[in-house]
Amino acid sequence: MMGLILEALEAMGQNVRWMSWNLFLSLVPLALSFWLFRKPRSRWLLWATAFLLGATFLPSTRHVLAYLKHIVQDVGKTYVLGAIAITLALMAVDIWVLRQRGVRSLRWWGGFFWFIAFLPNAPYVLTDIIHLIEQIKEGNSVWTVTLALIPQYLAFMLIGFGAYVLSVMNLGYYLKQQSWSKFILATEITIHALSAIGIYLGRFIRFNSWDILTNPDALVNTVMNDLIGKRPVLVMAVTFLVIAGLYWVMKQVILGVSQRFYRSQSQSELSPESASSSS
Repeated sequence: MMGLILEALEAMGQNVRWMSWNLFLSLVPLALSFWLFRKPRSRWLLWATAFLLGATFLPSTRHVLAYLKHIVQDVGKTYVLGAIAITLALMAVDIWVLRQRGVRSLRWWGGFFWFIAFLPNAPYVLTDIIHLIEQIKEGNSVWTVTLALIPQYLAFMLIGFGAYVLSVMNLGYYLKQQSWSKFILATEITIHALSAIGIYLGRFIRFNSWDILTNPDALVNTVMNDLIGKRPVLVMAVTFLVIAGLYWVMKQVILGVSQRFYRSQSQSELSPESASSSS
């Protein structure tokens, strides 16, 4: 029994680093959606997202610092200092000039850009099922695969794709608040399509979200030249259908759970008032 437990812990431990990193990238657009589009009504959701961001970032701290060092060496200190200067300038414009109500500031548009850039990382976790297949081929016992690895992967993919669904739902809520409800469906379809492209670029071409800054030439050339073949189009079409289908199902589940939760919460808040009025 102890041998099976140790085997399961060792197999799960092999996934901690890359799963935590991929989940961190999945949670970044969700956190941005809270800032850009809709602050969650539930404090538990807000704090849970913040906790998961920290918990998934910590195991990858050395990896992040090493990659930041690589970026600085790759693009040059002048570029980094210029980016910092531009960011500070945009923040100053946002604070001192664009204070009119209803005006989306340059800082907001910068956040929206990174929201779209990082969003494909959330549904990307679905493709990590290939790692489970590889671990099964390594010869892990049936009990380890069934009771340890499969639940670990399910939780990993549920959190990652759930972050994607909530992020897009928050964008839809924002469009509704802006009286643009008729564009919600078209926006969702567009985002699913962009995510399918992003997943193909990440899984098969091995690009990352930050290659928009560090390797834009190769990224543009790949998009223009390599995505029009039959195989990429087929893969992206299937990916789009999977994302759209799972998004619709999970969206209905989240709406149903949230409506039931808030209905029970409102009833519990009204019950003391009704009891006091009757007395």
